Amino acid sequence: MTGQGEVLEITPDLMIRAYAIGLFPMAQDAGATELEWFDPPMRGILPLDAFHIPRRLYRTVMSGRFDVVCDRDFRATMEACAQPAPGREQTWINAQIIDLFCALHDMGYAHSVEVWRDGQMVGGLYGVSLGGAFFGESMFSRERDASKVALVHLVARLRVGGYGLLDTQFGTTHLATFGGVEIPAAEYKDRLRHALELPATWPGDGHGPEIVAAMRAIRGEG
Repeated sequence: MTGQGEVLEITPDLMIRAYAIGLFPMAQDAGATELEWFDPPMRGILPLDAFHIPRRLYRTVMSGRFDVVCDRDFRATMEACAQPAPGREQTWINAQIIDLFCALHDMGYAHSVEVWRDGQMVGGLYGVSLGGAFFGESMFSRERDASKVALVHLVARLRVGGYGLLDTQFGTTHLATFGGVEIPAAEYKDRLRHALELPATWPGDGHGPEIVAAMRAIRGEG
């Protein structure tokens, strides 16, 4: 709201400026017609240099069971993330959120990591990329471990691309198993300012060998 009670239009450019200062938008539910801005006192991050891949998951990632790509179908990834799932019957992703993030994707500021098998997308995630900061938004899984495989590939891509911050918004016990932590907002914003200055580049699908090498390095296999 403005001081005169006028509604401030949320545009892709406004979204970029908001993320750059540590804000992120959410809707109350899929049917909501307005978005709310969040700036929680504690912020979740996944430290890229302390990311942990459990042994069983690592075997799955390296098995070739899934075809993992980025940005093949960004909108479909978002729509899948917006679908209800056990333990997540309500979603904060409404039609406006989808349209805004798809516009950011078209501008090169949002990316998806998608997990495919037998021609079907079975898992994935998406987020916003600014400088050396990646803001993870949501993930989904239609098969066991599919979203976890996407997360491992995301971290490997960020390491290859020279990123310095993976923002998860909130900390969860699930993310803690991979090394996720919560830090005070002031510390988060210091890290964010540093990450935004990094000359990072999102690695496309042509970086396959580097991605594999990064995943091996995470597991300590050099």
